[in-house]
Amino acid sequence: MLLVLILLRHIPFLRAVFLHSITAFGGPQGHMGMMMKTFVEKRRDLTKEELMEYISFCQLLPGASSTQTLTLIGYKRGGIPLAIITLMIWILPACFLMGALSFLVSSIGKENLSVSIFQFIQPMAIGFLAYAGFSVFRIAVNSLITQMIMLVAMVATFIFFRAPWIFPALIVAGGIVTNISNKRIIEKEIIKPKQIRWMNIWLFAIIFITAGILSEAARKQQWENRKAFNLFENTYRFGSLVFGGGDVLIPMMLDQFVARPQNEKVLERNPGLIRLEKEEILTGAGIVRAIPGPVFSIAAYTGGLAMKNAEKPCEQVLGIIIGMVAIFLPSALLVLFFYPVWHNLKKFIVVYRALEGINAVVVGLMWAATIYLLKDISLMPVSQTALLNIGVIAGTFTTLQLTRLPPPFIVFFCLLLGLLF
Repeated sequence: MLLVLILLRHIPFLRAVFLHSITAFGGPQGHMGMMMKTFVEKRRDLTKEELMEYISFCQLLPGASSTQTLTLIGYKRGGIPLAIITLMIWILPACFLMGALSFLVSSIGKENLSVSIFQFIQPMAIGFLAYAGFSVFRIAVNSLITQMIMLVAMVATFIFFRAPWIFPALIVAGGIVTNISNKRIIEKEIIKPKQIRWMNIWLFAIIFITAGILSEAARKQQWENRKAFNLFENTYRFGSLVFGGGDVLIPMMLDQFVARPQNEKVLERNPGLIRLEKEEILTGAGIVRAIPGPVFSIAAYTGGLAMKNAEKPCEQVLGIIIGMVAIFLPSALLVLFFYPVWHNLKKFIVVYRALEGINAVVVGLMWAATIYLLKDISLMPVSQTALLNIGVIAGTFTTLQLTRLPPPFIVFFCLLLGLLF
């Protein structure tokens, strides 16, 4: 009954979440700009400052940062029940598409997949990211020290973009610098403490330990359904430990499912180890960036491939579900436990000052991600493709900055452009 009431009360918000889930292309970088446009400027579910705080906080945690940010928006509006519903609506479309792709790749292979319609999605995502960076720059970077922090973060992130430690390290450093550089008194609102739900962190730890024990028992005793236990443990571990988003998750999958099975000593100890081909994972890594939704939905794809069985398709469906649940569950448990802790700590002036530096770092991360993505876009030499890419980036930024056109229309236009060219 409570669930029905929540759904009825928040139907407009959940509709916006669903539209976001089927139009949010470009990974977490693109998602930031679309969240800014949809949930801040259009719907006013939260302020720019609150969204910046959520993004900063989620960068400190392992897991899917854009998923955690959207979960927090749902949490702000309706507590844990709405946060869970928001999470499910957000991840299901992408996981369904990636799960279906696992069947497609199993049957016809990578060479028959075509993504030409998506060729202008990455330039569009860069336009969204540039817009988000410009929007928050005017709010978060307003002093010499925050300008310096932003520039250092931008350069360091660009150089070490694929290093998993760079995001949390810079955020912690930014918070420290603004505390030691300026001791002025900051006027801040009175913060009402939030209840800390210790069950979330206990549940996270219990699942982590239990998954490891059962996976090891399944390996040693050669259980008939050991792949399911191994898959859950592998994927839950990824979701619990990966910092840096999909750019770090995909190399971890390549190591676990491709490199390890090629080691003879590992195979002697575990002959039933889950094994995937490098081409299969890289195909998923390419397609997941061409569909809307979280990049972490690639776990539904790898889960399906890990459990593929031509005689029993239901096992592949089970693998898709295991991959989806195991990759997103730790992200949700961690963010819903640690956010009330973070919220309560903000009453201390040292934490409040730290937010200045953290927000400046996030702006630097946005600019670095924009430049990093630009290097993979054909901009030179002058050609039709280069001019179209530049036009899409500039057009997306200008449209978002000067109009209230909903993001889905921009996405549709870019898909149409890809179809025509």
